[in-house]
Amino acid sequence: MALSSTETIDERLDSIGEQPFRARFHLRGPERALVQLRGLKTVRRHAEDVITGRLAPAAPKEDGRQTPYRGHPVFVAQHATGTCCRSCLERNHQIARGHELTGPEHRYVTDVIMRWIEREIPNAPQ
Repeated sequence: MALSSTETIDERLDSIGEQPFRARFHLRGPERALVQLRGLKTVRRHAEDVITGRLAPAAPKEDGRQTPYRGHPVFVAQHATGTCCRSCLERNHQIARGHELTGPEHRYVTDVIMRWIEREIPNAPQ
């Protein structure tokens, strides 16, 4: 697992963003508006909750199909960053399946998601 420094996360996001499937995701319409309306701090709490409920368990319910493509900026960011399911997390971030995410892993995934959102909306309110 990579460290949570912004530079390291940016490098990882640049690499993942070269994958054609991942590169097509961007915040649009309602997802962009939610970030502007609620701010990054609130969206971070949403991301933490989503990761806790849908990604952190050792065997998430419906793993591989648990993350919608739209409806919330965190969902879009998960697909864009390869943090949408445990197999994508393993492939893109070297966080192995089969164990509950540790505290540092959970923070790392949240940091990756939030950094992608910050890059999508650089002027987003805190």
